[in-house]
Amino acid sequence: MDLKEPPIRTGHPPHPKKQYKYRQSLFQISLKILLFSIVFTLSFLLSSLSPNFYNREKAIEEILKVLESHPSDLAEVTRKELAEVIYEEARRYHHDPKFILALIAIESSFQNWAVSEQGAKGLMQVMPYVAQSVAHELGIEWSGDRTLFNPYLNIKIGIYYLSTLILDFKDLRVALTAYNYGPTYVKDLLERKEHLPSNFFKSVIRIYHTL
Repeated sequence: MDLKEPPIRTGHPPHPKKQYKYRQSLFQISLKILLFSIVFTLSFLLSSLSPNFYNREKAIEEILKVLESHPSDLAEVTRKELAEVIYEEARRYHHDPKFILALIAIESSFQNWAVSEQGAKGLMQVMPYVAQSVAHELGIEWSGDRTLFNPYLNIKIGIYYLSTLILDFKDLRVALTAYNYGPTYVKDLLERKEHLPSNFFKSVIRIYHTL
């Protein structure tokens, strides 16, 4: 009876250690990718839970409440977005957002399509020639009334203009008076050492303290 020899492998023997190292390497890479994803997600979530995020959201909610508490020709969706713009632009130039709201209340009573007898337009009642100049400085495309009656752009232009007046006159009372009466008129009064009208400034401050 012939005995068959067991089959003999003619090629290279398997390398279990190399296979194990390869699998281990893949596992480590996968683990690193998973850990990175977890860390990235947690960092994003934690940043949104930071005190600054809460303060921002709370401030925007308060601005929105003021906008909603006054009769306006703005759509509800527009008010929410506008609250964010008011917050961001006010903070950009170091203003209290409620101070800006007080100014809007006095200037336009929160009516986006308001036009004064002198021709000032929009929420912050900016004169077209002033708005055009400011829009150019800010890199905003100027389209006349379309720009002025865009509530977001009107806010950006108005806050920037107010900020330049504050830097120019270095006095909030004088700057607000110039915003309402015009800087040329105010400078002329100052040069002649005449009394500045104070009714507009007092009205804004009075509203500011009630918000």
